[in-house]
Amino acid sequence: MQVNGAQLHLLGTAHVSRASVAQVRALLTGGDDTPGFDAVAVELCPSRFESLTDPDRLNRMDLFAVVREQRVYVVAASLALAAYQQRLADQFGIEPGAEQRAAMTLAHERGLPVLLVDRDIGVTLRRAAANLGWWKRINLFSGLLAGMLSRESVSEEEIERLKQGDVLETTFAEFAADRADLFGPLISERDRYMAARLRQELAAGGHRRVLAVLGAGHLQGVAAQLTEPGELAADAAATIAALNRVPPPSRVWRAFPWVVVAVILGVFVYGFTRSPALGWNLVWDWVLINGGLSALGAAIAAAHPLTVLVAFCAAPLTSLNPTIGAGMVTGAAELMLRRPSVGDFGALRDDVTTLRGWWRNRVSRVLLVFILASLGSAVGTYVAGFRIVGRLVGAN
Repeated sequence: MQVNGAQLHLLGTAHVSRASVAQVRALLTGGDDTPGFDAVAVELCPSRFESLTDPDRLNRMDLFAVVREQRVYVVAASLALAAYQQRLADQFGIEPGAEQRAAMTLAHERGLPVLLVDRDIGVTLRRAAANLGWWKRINLFSGLLAGMLSRESVSEEEIERLKQGDVLETTFAEFAADRADLFGPLISERDRYMAARLRQELAAGGHRRVLAVLGAGHLQGVAAQLTEPGELAADAAATIAALNRVPPPSRVWRAFPWVVVAVILGVFVYGFTRSPALGWNLVWDWVLINGGLSALGAAIAAAHPLTVLVAFCAAPLTSLNPTIGAGMVTGAAELMLRRPSVGDFGALRDDVTTLRGWWRNRVSRVLLVFILASLGSAVGTYVAGFRIVGRLVGAN
């Protein structure tokens, strides 16, 4: 098709098909009857591109920054994707995305630029989470963890979805009760994004003939966006910026943690005005329940004994300060007490595909400590809150 005066060839592929690899090779290495290309676009974002081209990237991951910036859930989701792909590789003897790797390799051999046109996986996951209610987020994340630890063969239904071409949708949407909530950020938004990126590259790069290797599930949507006039054609940069924006939480949701803190502190103050003994009983209920459940989460994650103690001490305080979480403090403590080795980073991809390896590897165990200590503190906040309110009501 003609786009911005350039010839764009869209190739729809299946991510687990040797035939798709052969198609890519035929187009880029064919004879005189095969059109010559001066650029190759692939369905990858920079982070996924780096993971394919730089296997040692995980070895350089700054775990302190991951914990401090609370990117643990995105890293865990990325590991879920890697674990799922490893299951596919083990079952079928072909790594998902082999056609993308072949396109990049052949482009490099021929000195052709590689255009990365997909949206960053972290943005896609955050927009997907923003599209779900809190209960569905919990179901989705628990499903992702189950997917990381599963050793079951991939079902025929999943393979058929992969043949339609989108590994992200298959990996993550299978865990959601209502996949319609995920279709927008995982598929239709990425169709718009990739079409906008292609327009942007064709307008700025001076390329005349471009091969775009996309999953078959995106082929129709991207083609429709490229052929229909509208906002996308007028301002690709604005479309990209809009689709990269992560919707902020609603005002009610942002205010809710502070409301909980105000209620808890108000209960403490009221308890002490009734009697010092009652006030201290309320405080001890809060510390024992909140700290105890966070420490239990850290213990389940096989944290260092001192990390468990840190979780117990930190959770009652961090729960009264929504700007810092128990997982941040506990994860940082585990990192200082048990620094991962180079070998832990190197074995991470293989270790997270088994239950024992998830706990054995010091990198993945830090993620577990963060997640389970945070979960314990969150549960403890509400359990302790109901407990101290109930005690106060009973004292009246």
